Amino acid sequence: MRHTPNAVMIFAAGFGTRMKELTQDRPKPLIPVAGRPLIDHALDLVDDANIALRVANVHYKPEPLVQHLTARDVVISDETHAILETGGGLKKARALLHDAPVFTMNSDAVFRGPNPFETLRTAWDSDRMSALLLLIPIAQARGTLSNGDFQVDADGRLSRGPGLIYSGIQIIDPSAVDPVEDTAFSLNVVWNRLAAEDRLFGVAYDGQWCDVGHPSGIALAESLLAAPDV
Repeated sequence: MRHTPNAVMIFAAGFGTRMKELTQDRPKPLIPVAGRPLIDHALDLVDDANIALRVANVHYKPEPLVQHLTARDVVISDETHAILETGGGLKKARALLHDAPVFTMNSDAVFRGPNPFETLRTAWDSDRMSALLLLIPIAQARGTLSNGDFQVDADGRLSRGPGLIYSGIQIIDPSAVDPVEDTAFSLNVVWNRLAAEDRLFGVAYDGQWCDVGHPSGIALAESLLAAPDV
């Protein structure tokens, strides 16, 4: 069975240190991009994909972000006392999410093209996969100097190495974080184990993507969003 996910965990708890003075008075997800808070671009994709349950973690300057997210029907996973990184954040939010596979999403990128959640849904197969990462070909990426995070074999399995860039969106079986005893940890710890078990897969995105984790990414993202359809 494919067990199509219908819940998303949005990672919105970071300090936004790469944004420098832009995050002195607000959390990174509320920085304006094309006249709207950055996180609204992510939430629009969630809405468009009709994902029923949405959860987001908060930590840095949480009050305005909680108010903003609550108004968009997002359930809050409170990390104000300690930031837990991506893996720890997902583990803490497990009680708020279904046991079925879930989407996870970083909140500091914009996409132009097919809905990335639909791309993942189409490729997801829980019989073979414990995680399926959405990957960006370097030629379709803006705002990054990365030479890639993963290589994909003919069957879609991932290994570490230059090639494709992780987009910040995936489908994952949330139970994959349970064996990790640490409270705060990166999802990289989980991915490394899943890769060794041949359960880590990836699919390439057929569209454009921009990293908005740093100030120069804002103008690049706005240019991408304003570009005419081709």
